[in-house]
Formats: sequence, structure tokens, C-alpha cells
Amino acid sequence: MPIINKDTVLSEILAQHHILIPIINRFGIKLGVGDKTIEDICDEQDLNVDFILVILNVYLDENYISEKRLAQFGLEPIANYFNETIQNYLHSLVPNIEKHLHAFIALSDANNEELKALQKVFYQFKEELVQHLEKGLKHTGPYPHELLRDIKSILIKHVSGNFNQNLCYAVIFSVGSLEDDLIIHNRLRDSVLIPKLDKLNSSDIGSLQNTIATSNHKPEKKKLLTKRETEILKLIVSGNLNKQIADKLNISLNTVLTHRKNILSKTGIKTVSGLTLYCISNGLLSPDSIKIN
Repeated sequence: MPIINKDTVLSEILAQHHILIPIINRFGIKLGVGDKTIEDICDEQDLNVDFILVILNVYLDENYISEKRLAQFGLEPIANYFNETIQNYLHSLVPNIEKHLHAFIALSDANNEELKALQKVFYQFKEELVQHLEKGLKHTGPYPHELLRDIKSILIKHVSGNFNQNLCYAVIFSVGSLEDDLIIHNRLRDSVLIPKLDKLNSSDIGSLQNTIATSNHKPEKKKLLTKRETEILKLIVSGNLNKQIADKLNISLNTVLTHRKNILSKTGIKTVSGLTLYCISNGLLSPDSIKIN
């Protein structure tokens, strides 16, 4: 019996299983779903509810997948989902690990050999994964996830010295999330996508990939801070109050407050500690220039 059905309230299942949040994003469903059922949301967005239910249930039960369930779907929606998954890895999950890892290493002992090894392993993994992902549908093998286990092993078993425990956990959590997703994704590729692609020649696969690429929306661009907003952000992180910032930049207090609202809107970060990590991970400030209490 399916864990999720058409009448399932999506917000309730997402609250129980956070792993499904990036999955619904791949179908264009964003958070803020209210109390609507999966069928209601699919009707509103003109999505194939049966296909989405199969994918969601596969992520919760590895035994749910079957050839009979997936035989009813054509190749294009399946290939489109896999393409969206690739984009999600490239533009969200892998950068998320990198962001946490940069902050973790930046706020730890610069001479920590374990962290240097950790960074090396991550970039080796990233290089391998990106090479596979950029091949799109023409890549027929599994995506590598063994190096992610090595990263977790280094953090859990071997890391020592002075380091931030919370940021260490953030890295482990983000790495584990991608590892779990890759394992399920590989299983879906082997049992669903590859058998259908085997029926096509390389030219047909290329045409299908081009069709999908041109029909999909490009990922949203980051809202970049202006030069003035960046100046103010650096002063905030350095411990300056609004009046001090206004005096240093020779601008009005209201102008400072307006820029702070824009910074909050663009970064989504309210706390000074959060803005500090944002500055470090985006190369706006070096860890040495910031006093950590």
C-alpha cells in the first residue's frame, strides 16, 4: 500500500519526511503549500499526479518501485525528472555542502591536517560528480557517492583539534542528505530510465535531451548585494551599530536602515552570526578579520 496517495496533505508528509522537499522542488512545487492535498497542488500546476506519487513513494520505500507502475509513463516525463534532479544537484545540493564546508574550515584551525584532507576529498568528489552530471542522459553509469562516505568518516572518526561542532554537524547533515539522494537516484536510473533509454540510439537521446533543456526554466539567479549593501554588511559583521555605520559612510540613518532591509531580503539572514558566515562563505571577509567570541 502506498505511503502517500492523492489525498495526502503535502505539508503533513513534508513535516515528517524532510528528504522530500528537494524532490517536490524538482517538479516546480515550492514550499508554502498550505493544507492542500497532493492532487490539489498537481491540478493547480498541471502536473502528473500519478508520476509524482510514484517518485515520492520510492524515496520513502525502496521496495515500492516496480516496472508495472512505471511502464504507464512515457520517456519524456521520466527524462525530464532526471534532468531536473541533475540541475538540483549542480545548483543546490552540492553548493550547499560547499558553503557549509567553507564556513566550517574557515572558522577552524587553519593548520588542521584532517580538514585539509577533507577539503581535498570533497573537491575530488565534486569534480567526479560534475563530470558525470554534465553528460546528462548520455551518462549511463551510477553517480559516485562513495567519496561522500569518506567525508563523513573523516568528520566522525578522525577530525581533531579546535573546530566548530555546529558547523561540523551542518556539513555531515548536508553530505548525508546528498548521499541518500544519490543512492535512490541511482536505483531509479537503473530500474526506470536506463531500460527506456536502451531502446533509443544516441541521436534520439541527444534530441530528447535538447528538447528537455530548452523547455525547462533556468535556475533563479541569486539576488546580488549592491556595492553599498556590501559595505554596510561588512560594517554590521564588524560590530558597528546603525548610527556608527551612518557616520562612517557619511549617509543618513534612514538610508542605513533601508539598506539593512534590502540585505535581509536578499540573504534571508537576520542574525549577525548568520551574516558573518555569509560573508566568509562568499569571500567578502576573511576569518582573520572577524573576532569570534
